[in-house]
Amino acid sequence: MNYRVLAGTGVQVSPICFGTMSFGGDADEEMSAAMFRQCREAGINFFDCANVYSNGMAEQILGKLSADCRDELVITSKVCMPMEEGPNTRGLSRRFILLNIEQSLKRLGTDRLDIYFVHHYDPLTPMDETLKVLDDLVRQGKILYPAVSNWSAWQTAKALGISDRNKLARFVCLQPMYSLAKRQAEVELLPLAESEQLGVISYSPLGGGLLTGKYTASSKPDSGRLLDNKMYTRRYAASINYDVAEKFSAYAKEQGKHPATLAVAWVKSHPAITAPIIGARNLEQLGPSLAALEMDLTDGQREEITSLSMDPPPATDRAEER
Repeated sequence: MNYRVLAGTGVQVSPICFGTMSFGGDADEEMSAAMFRQCREAGINFFDCANVYSNGMAEQILGKLSADCRDELVITSKVCMPMEEGPNTRGLSRRFILLNIEQSLKRLGTDRLDIYFVHHYDPLTPMDETLKVLDDLVRQGKILYPAVSNWSAWQTAKALGISDRNKLARFVCLQPMYSLAKRQAEVELLPLAESEQLGVISYSPLGGGLLTGKYTASSKPDSGRLLDNKMYTRRYAASINYDVAEKFSAYAKEQGKHPATLAVAWVKSHPAITAPIIGARNLEQLGPSLAALEMDLTDGQREEITSLSMDPPPATDRAEER
């Protein structure tokens, strides 16, 4: 296993991170344990979680599974999204973060989180307040590194400026969506990460299942996340996504590779990416994604695959200067 350094930290992590969103939901405890074991046997030491995954069950299951190897692992969790109804049950206020870090630590059975992500942007809470409480948690040893998921580049850059100006612990890692079908991160987020020495663990490398070979412009399976989950249905509704999926599946077949393996390897090959996050509901789904650990694309292969989708618009209107 060639581990990668999480930029700016010295912490070494596996080049693929396993996401535990299915734990306690699509995967029961027995299947979760089987997938965890398979990841560990493959050399993965990086596990991503969130308090809202299966309403806390994912953290509980991951805590049990990691109890005898906790110090060998890099574990993340997140805060912002609601787990119950009420006016103060979401966001990035000091009150909400302090309450939720204690609950996450208890469920995970650990005294600290290696990486703690703010899960979404909170327009109601001043950024300074959020950054100050994260710094307090770092000083207390309850989190080792603060990080950010689903923020725009300008929001992230503003936060880095506030942290630097006030000598607060700064974000060390980004968690954006990134796949062959969703390449917006290439425009500003990934360049920001490279410029500011931030790690990147991107999610949805398979495009919610779009890039697994099951979907084309003319055919779809009877069921699947893109069909059964309204959020994913909306996210990939544009017909161009299915055109990309069809061309990509044909390319994978020509190369004699499973589309899922190739899709994860493509994300992993971007120089700004520390580790794509893979997920699965069972061992059958996990296998092809896990196989990307052994696949390193050449520059030529990456260019060929990239050409199968449309380049995202540039950050400015001066497209002729790209």
